[in-house]
Amino acid sequence: MQKISSIEEFEKLIDSDEAFFLLKHSNTCPISAAGYEEFAKYEQNSNDSLYYLIVQDSRELSKHIAEKFHVKHESPQAILFKNSNVAWHASHYKITAKALSEAKNENVK
Repeated sequence: MQKISSIEEFEKLIDSDEAFFLLKHSNTCPISAAGYEEFAKYEQNSNDSLYYLIVQDSRELSKHIAEKFHVKHESPQAILFKNSNVAWHASHYKITAKALSEAKNENVK
């Protein structure tokens, strides 16, 4: 799992056309901590590209993603990007290792 914090880093990922998950994480919210734990649990059994941002540190990036892809900002929020677009997203307690795995299997063949 790799932290990103700038619009430039994010745009390089989008331009790569690679499928990847991004977690919007709040470092002050217990629900977000649970989502982060599930994201980390998924990472242990996956070779997928996983990135996260901390909303308190990267508000501009978080806002950019919400506006560019018309996905209302929530935190925590997991987003699967495929072909430079949003293929799936979930927030709060809907972020589970199982949900991430199912999203990947359904959206990236």
